[in-house]
Amino acid sequence: MKRAGISDGLHDLSFEFFYWFSRFEFALKECGYLKSKKVGAKAEASWDRFIDNHAEAYVLSNSGSALIEAAPQRQIVGAADLEFAPVTFAAADCDLKKVVTLSNTVRNNLFHGGKHGHATWDDPERVRLLLSLVIQILDELAEHAGFEADYRRSY
Repeated sequence: MKRAGISDGLHDLSFEFFYWFSRFEFALKECGYLKSKKVGAKAEASWDRFIDNHAEAYVLSNSGSALIEAAPQRQIVGAADLEFAPVTFAAADCDLKKVVTLSNTVRNNLFHGGKHGHATWDDPERVRLLLSLVIQILDELAEHAGFEADYRRSY
């Protein structure tokens, strides 16, 4: 999608998406979901620790189901060019892992991939759908995990 083709509404939604995604990763770190707790290590959010801690209690929401059904693809290295491929899951993967993986896929595609030619990333309505779904999911996950104050920055 060319910059000139991005409507103000999609521009604003993209900002909201990045804002809430960043706030969620901040909340993950604040609540101890870190890739490493070694002194001096980079403070990086660990989605895997979050999944491990909340998978059993997580109940798939309507927005989570809709994201899984929308099936955003991930960018991969193809034989000649970069390509998009379906995100696959193991039979044992829980719903929370699927929702988190696909939410991160949307983030990665918006930030890094899909800049030219791929039908689903040049479709403003599909991008709008995916961004809206992930924002809803982040809101739900913050509530589920009990860190809405850090997520919403309301202390």
